[in-house]
Amino acid sequence: MSSNATTLNLASIVTHHAKLSPQNEAIVWNDVRLTYGQLDSMSNKVANALVEMGIGHGDKVALDCPNLPYFPVVYYGIMKAGAAVVPTCVLFTPREIEYQLRDSDAKAIFAFEGTPELPIGASCKAAFDKVASCEHLVVLPHELMGTSPFPEHKTLPQLIATQPDTFEIYPTEPNDTCAILYTSGTTGQPKGAELTHLNLYSNVTTTYLIHLPVLDFTDGKQKTVLITLPLFHTTGQTVQMNTNIYGGNRVVLLPRFDPKSTLDTMVAEKVNFWVGVPTMYWALLKYADETGYDIGKVAENMKVCTSGGAPMPVEVMKEFEAKFKVRVMEGYGLSETSPLATFNHFEKPSKPGSVGQAIFGVDVRCFDENDREVPRGERGEVVIRGTNVMKGYHNRPEATAEAFRNGWFHSGDIGIMDDEGYLSIVDRKKDMILRGGYNIYPRELEEIIMTHPDVSLVAVIGIPDEKMGEEVKAVVVLKDGVQLTGEDFIGWCKTQFAANKYPRHVEFRDALPIGNTGKISKLMLREEIK
Repeated sequence: MSSNATTLNLASIVTHHAKLSPQNEAIVWNDVRLTYGQLDSMSNKVANALVEMGIGHGDKVALDCPNLPYFPVVYYGIMKAGAAVVPTCVLFTPREIEYQLRDSDAKAIFAFEGTPELPIGASCKAAFDKVASCEHLVVLPHELMGTSPFPEHKTLPQLIATQPDTFEIYPTEPNDTCAILYTSGTTGQPKGAELTHLNLYSNVTTTYLIHLPVLDFTDGKQKTVLITLPLFHTTGQTVQMNTNIYGGNRVVLLPRFDPKSTLDTMVAEKVNFWVGVPTMYWALLKYADETGYDIGKVAENMKVCTSGGAPMPVEVMKEFEAKFKVRVMEGYGLSETSPLATFNHFEKPSKPGSVGQAIFGVDVRCFDENDREVPRGERGEVVIRGTNVMKGYHNRPEATAEAFRNGWFHSGDIGIMDDEGYLSIVDRKKDMILRGGYNIYPRELEEIIMTHPDVSLVAVIGIPDEKMGEEVKAVVVLKDGVQLTGEDFIGWCKTQFAANKYPRHVEFRDALPIGNTGKISKLMLREEIK
């Protein structure tokens, strides 16, 4: 690093408030109450341990943990050491974790012990044992002083027991990689979006300013955010955790969404801000309607709710706003854009079906196939440029070049922009399935399903589902002479894919529709099934 370099480390948002108000609560989970002083000290211990392990600037460290206090402690500790954090989906199978460890060049992984129903630790251990370049596995135990289920590996408490609680944050530069978030592509394996400290910091500060008018951070009082979205996801990390840590607020964690615990927590913790995907809004309304839950107790403190990940049905939004007495704001973004790119700002009225206007420091347009802007009101591919856009896909120069044609990041989404700059997403990346707010890319599933000994050909598509928006369906052509039941096929898929990915439906056919170019036509297939 040059002597006149500009330094920027996202973890400074923790140290700042540890200096200003160390006694204020930062992370809340059940009876656990971590103050800003404690969060700073514990993440300092993690940073010291990483340096002792030989991990520092430029290295990658994976983190596989649900919404527990461990997550922010390790997350900010990795950044303080100058390394980049690689969050891993807690639903991943060993195969999926192994791929991400290899592709990211991770030197270590911190893994929650898990449960019999969600064996995170065992899955990470199985993946770790196959990746020689990943040198360290640290277990995050159920009990703070619990032992590791893998005696040869230390727990986090054991690792940091003798570490100092002070640490000088590594002076990373704005363009240094801060986090690598994996996003699948329509052309095969998942790709790691390299987000810099500047990418994330700029998105955090802009998200904070966007919510300022309604949350009134200027009154000097802490506000409370409830996080039910997974922290390994870009929205949970940036829009909720990082933004509210930046603001010095209380971050309440729920490891798993369910309507009752979500509503009860909103009341008990006097929650002011919540972000959910449309299926969560639908579930809260349904539960309240069926049980007669006193929504008024939630409305007393709730100031704003935000929806993302999938289009919010207008009727669901109207009903939620009417019953909870709160404005629901919609935005749009991707992992590659840190994530927020557009938002329905408070200063202007929302437009139903729109994801709002470009946020500060970001330019959004709609281009045709020749990368020329289409007239307002016409469909085009959504392209984005700004301080929020990733620096590229990790170790994938060709994919990066393709995504950044002519200086714009090409989202692959199809949108329409009106005369006032409001963007509406009218189509999604080709063939992508959006299940409960999670992007699922058929090509990844198809490549693995083709390894099944009885499968000759497969096409994976999304079919409408009232609860999840879309469900995953596999249309399979079996090899001659073999017999395979749908139950056995789905059971096999469960061993290959994360719980949110595997096909819930299967249809066996003698052949798949072929288009004019000789390829399987999913358009024809969807029409046939419809």
